[in-house]
Amino acid sequence: MMRIGYYAHHHGSGHCRQADKLAALLPNNARAQLTVFTSLDIASYRFTAIDEQQIIRLNTEDELPDDILVGRAGEYWQPASLHYSPVGNSDIQKRSHQILDTIFQRKIDLMIIDVSVEVAMLCRAASIPYLYVRLPGIRDDAPHIGAFAGALALLAPYPKALESTQTSEWVCNKTLYLDFIYSQKTESYTYESFIDILAKLSVNNETFVPKTTSLPSIETQLTDKSGATTPIITVIKGYGGHKAIDEKLPELRSLLPNALIISLGPIDDDKRCYVDISAEVDDVTPFICHSDYLMMACGLNAVAQAYHYDTPLIVVPDDRPHNEQAVMAEALVTQNKALNWQQFKTLMSVDDGQPESLAQTIHYRSKQHPTISVDSIEKNNIEENSGEETNVVTLTDAQAFMHSTTAYSTTKLWFENWLLPRLNLAPESTIKD
Repeated sequence: MMRIGYYAHHHGSGHCRQADKLAALLPNNARAQLTVFTSLDIASYRFTAIDEQQIIRLNTEDELPDDILVGRAGEYWQPASLHYSPVGNSDIQKRSHQILDTIFQRKIDLMIIDVSVEVAMLCRAASIPYLYVRLPGIRDDAPHIGAFAGALALLAPYPKALESTQTSEWVCNKTLYLDFIYSQKTESYTYESFIDILAKLSVNNETFVPKTTSLPSIETQLTDKSGATTPIITVIKGYGGHKAIDEKLPELRSLLPNALIISLGPIDDDKRCYVDISAEVDDVTPFICHSDYLMMACGLNAVAQAYHYDTPLIVVPDDRPHNEQAVMAEALVTQNKALNWQQFKTLMSVDDGQPESLAQTIHYRSKQHPTISVDSIEKNNIEENSGEETNVVTLTDAQAFMHSTTAYSTTKLWFENWLLPRLNLAPESTIKD
């Protein structure tokens, strides 16, 4: 069994959440061998699949007054292979030691880097094998290309169908596409239970302000889904950034003046007046399943949750480096999985906001959610360890990848016998005459 290390970048909680989801795919005995490195503190993200003693809380990498050179020092002082490299920074010196010393002390066989060009280069220079997580977006700058080239392979935590047409062929060929991994439990929510949730939120939430005096209570206006005339639109936002989607709320209210608009996640105070309910919930599944429209940015975790449901999806990408969310939004629209904001506005002006018209515009999937979930992971792990021949478990791409690391005793055996046969590329030294 290989020991895996996972570096999770500290911007937002998505990288730690992705590590947590991949850890949940491992059998229980293998999870204990996983080590996660991150400078994100425990208050910002608490892991559920692994114990805190498996987390190495790294020093931050912020610039310090005593730095000899700042992190981005310009053309003649900045290595082309790195994005950010202060000189004389004691915190980065300490975190580099933390990473390398932990890899040595815990005998880590393979690192997964999500994401940092600098940590990738640190590993390559120290002769430590690594896999590099590829996020959506245009990442053809020299530092990214160097990190991609130095990896044994690349991991894409999304379906190949959503790959950008601008991505180089060799990068695609070196990539294992893991599909989306759904982090919430697959509890079944009826429409009636969803309305109960809304009713409780409207009672307990101080920001509930009906936008028209003619609206009756939530239970009365929405109890009969087939006869309901008030559309429900849920706006889902994360803490990695919500400015772009909040700015659309006034126009959304204008487009759908009689809708019940629900904002989940953070919201700017001056935008609360444009929504009926503002709340934070542990599980967004009932809102995804039973809303008439779903409006969201294009972060990986949010898209993963909504991708396989048939609720009409309107994407409003946040401004991110390398056009990460814009590229994901474009791919979703191209694949007929979503509408962009302009398409949605056009449709609303033509069809007066009828949910049926939007549903006919997008090609929908079944509400059955086939993406792997925590519940099914636990069930599969139990079945696999039960020894009963009647239990045949079909692994997802992400499960197959994570389970493969438990099937080989060394990284070399895994690389040659499992990884390379799945890639469309091979290093020159492995090509036989």
